[in-house]
Amino acid sequence: MPELSRFYGIIIRMYYDDHAPAHFHAYYGEFEAVFEIETLAEIKGQLPARARGLVIEWGQRNQMELRKAWKKASNLEEPGKIAPLD
Repeated sequence: MPELSRFYGIIIRMYYDDHAPAHFHAYYGEFEAVFEIETLAEIKGQLPARARGLVIEWGQRNQMELRKAWKKASNLEEPGKIAPLD
């Protein structure tokens, strides 16, 4: 599963040819959550509140790039990297 970004101990990944809706996976320590790209809603799993807030902020800043990455990954192409929060 390609890694899109890494910041503040959070790792963002996306599977190739994954199921709808368009989403990404966020990992923080032993926690994992899945976020829908369009709404940035946490649709599976759970992150601690601070980590969830950082992931949502990152997603808002990079929503267009996430859409492009999803399209590439859906076509079995490398989705590329997305800038971390700084």
